[in-house]
Amino acid sequence: MSAKDLSNTSRTNWDALDAMTDEEIDYSDIPPLTEEFFAKATLQLPADQARDLVKLDPDIMAWFESQDVDYKTLINSILRRYIESNSDREMG
Repeated sequence: MSAKDLSNTSRTNWDALDAMTDEEIDYSDIPPLTEEFFAKATLQLPADQARDLVKLDPDIMAWFESQDVDYKTLINSILRRYIESNSDREMG
């Protein structure tokens, strides 16, 4: 992010927007979300987020989450210890 980006000030009147009800918001310039739209839609994750995705079985996630620690850090440390204890094996 550049210094220019940080110096830009929003021209949105946030107080006026916060005061509006859903019915008062004009959605006329937004096309309707049709079945065709959803049939063609794909989920796009930023590369840095996609890199961090790992599929774990629900029971494994539940066990890690039930531990009274930051479960993501715990998973990472367990995997690191496994790699270090198997460092004589060739990766890849």
